[in-house]
Amino acid sequence: MGSSFTSSVSGTCFTKTMIFILFLSQSSLFLSQHGAADEHAEDLVGALAYLKQLGVADEALHVVLLAVAVAAEDLLALEADLRAVDAGEELGLRGLEGVGAAAYFSVLDDMILQGKETFFFRERSRRPPLDAFNALLSFAYSLLAHDCAAALESVGLDAYVGYLHRDRPGRESLALDLMEELRPCFADRFVLTLINNRVLKVIDFDFRESGAVLLTDTGRRTFLQKWQERKKETITHPFLEEKIPWGLVPYVQSLLLARYLRGDLDDYPPFLWK
Repeated sequence: MGSSFTSSVSGTCFTKTMIFILFLSQSSLFLSQHGAADEHAEDLVGALAYLKQLGVADEALHVVLLAVAVAAEDLLALEADLRAVDAGEELGLRGLEGVGAAAYFSVLDDMILQGKETFFFRERSRRPPLDAFNALLSFAYSLLAHDCAAALESVGLDAYVGYLHRDRPGRESLALDLMEELRPCFADRFVLTLINNRVLKVIDFDFRESGAVLLTDTGRRTFLQKWQERKKETITHPFLEEKIPWGLVPYVQSLLLARYLRGDLDDYPPFLWK
């Protein structure tokens, strides 16, 4: 790869020290604020583009557009509130992020176009997921979290020390922070593609008496095959303006975060994808 991706982990001790300092400082608040509302708004814009690519009829697209417009307006209204949050108000910031996530999730069900008797989204459920859509989201998020943790460690960052997700024994908080940028544009859109292209069907799920819904072995194999195919697809990185495969995005964002912490970049550029 080109020089933009050249990385050295020789400064690992320094970088890990800086992430601890950042966690305790106002910089963690800056990173959490930076682009938070914009990311959700960009996600909704990208979702509409995705529907157009699927050839959704204008009438159906109009209905979705109205719902998305309301949610996008709510998200943009949060921007002023986010910028007004002062150091020490991290709980308030997390509350605003929750409001933004609720606005985004409120229109997610509208993006499901096939198999609505099986695939629908009412609310997020996990451990265990209680419907087929949440089962797919949970599996996608677990794969993405693993990729983000590996990418962070590869550039010398400690995946367990985050700035938005609080530390908890065994939780890779920084990986979860990084994943927030990528969940809607990669994981969520990937899950919607599997459903709307009829790649997965009701027979790929195990509906248990307890209410839990899990992928079958066949369903997991299909999911993983398509996941690896998606990671090989090439995109133009919005900040670097260089072509890279989707699978390298967590590494590139980790590298940009490490460079910001080392003082090589004035700001951290979040991944905003339409």
